[in-house]
Amino acid sequence: MSIQATWEPKDAAAEGASATACEILLPGGALIADVDPRPGEAALRPSPHDLLDAALAACTTLTLELYSQRKGYALRQIRVQVKHAQSEGVYRMTRTIQVFGALTDEQRASLLRVAEACPVHKTLVGDIHIETHLDADVL
Repeated sequence: MSIQATWEPKDAAAEGASATACEILLPGGALIADVDPRPGEAALRPSPHDLLDAALAACTTLTLELYSQRKGYALRQIRVQVKHAQSEGVYRMTRTIQVFGALTDEQRASLLRVAEACPVHKTLVGDIHIETHLDADVL
């Protein structure tokens, strides 16, 4: 799978234009990401860090939903919130999971264990290597 992000200069007069926003093309659609807003400004679009947090939240939710279906748990809803903070070169993510339904303490404990096994969680805590190539200008 390949995901592509593209930035091009924007017309400052265009409604909602941001000089820093980029378009992200991925299977099933596209979205716009932008840098974090300055202090006191509202975010108009998700930042790359927001997207990273969203990937963990979505993967956790889907993993728990599939596991619950397989186990036949009486689960009505799952909510996963991810917050992040970055300080002194350390990126910390805090994940809060809410499950709604008639669940036993044992079932809740198993859901917590399964959350640790979601593929994005395992990727983020694993050994990641990024190989970067710079292609020549394309006209």
